[in-house]
Amino acid sequence: MTKQELINNIKRKKSFLCVGLDTDLDKIPEHLLDLEDPIYAFNQAIIEATSDLCVAYKPNIAFYECYGASGWESLRRTFQALPKDCFSIADAKRGDIGNTSSRYAQAFFNAESAGLNFDSITVAPYMGEDSIKPFLDFPGKWAVVLALTSNQGSADFQNFQQGDGKQLFQEVIDKVNTWGTDENLMYVVGATRGEGFLKIRAHAPEHFLLVPGVGAQGGSLSEVCQYGMNKDCGLLVNSTRGIIYASKGKDFAERAREEALVLQQEMEEQLALHGII
Repeated sequence: MTKQELINNIKRKKSFLCVGLDTDLDKIPEHLLDLEDPIYAFNQAIIEATSDLCVAYKPNIAFYECYGASGWESLRRTFQALPKDCFSIADAKRGDIGNTSSRYAQAFFNAESAGLNFDSITVAPYMGEDSIKPFLDFPGKWAVVLALTSNQGSADFQNFQQGDGKQLFQEVIDKVNTWGTDENLMYVVGATRGEGFLKIRAHAPEHFLLVPGVGAQGGSLSEVCQYGMNKDCGLLVNSTRGIIYASKGKDFAERAREEALVLQQEMEEQLALHGII
């Protein structure tokens, strides 16, 4: 999916919602556990209930890999169920030396290799250029680079300040920008960062930002939009637990839709407020 296609979808659906598919067998409704592939059954129902309200889906690969071959099959089937008009993100946080990264890219971007053909993959930039460039070598694919996250340990490295006052996450963005463009690079920025979005936008004004943390993690959508939205929206705001685990009963898909609709309506308001729709 190109950047313009993503922008068009945001305007058409009046939404910049990304639904996370971090599907945990300990949290899905019990009545699904007797099925042959409960993870896929759960995901399929969530996708069918929310596809008109969101523009992206983001399976967290760890929730599939932990089940070995059967988990990978659930991931493959889930990928095939994703609507073609939704941006797909493999939340794998890969990043290794060049020849290894090229194999990771092949696994997630080449359908003939592993049955997957995601639009994008999250990557960690710590190992530098040769760990990220292989993902950018696939035409039409995106690398979503960790920049400023909101987990407890993020301050251990990301906020490190150099003598000139520049923080490490700002250096990461400036360096990564030289390896690609806003047509194939996005950045991960935690929703609880608030005014930190201003620093991000100073270094990446036109790039899309993948923003986890709205909903169950306490991030404010209005604050994210105030500080992080650009003229094209430039945001994919992810919600996982608040949507997919809204209910553990047989009404789980209906409740997921209700929660997604609340966010979509808030997003529609923000898009109108910023003159995007």
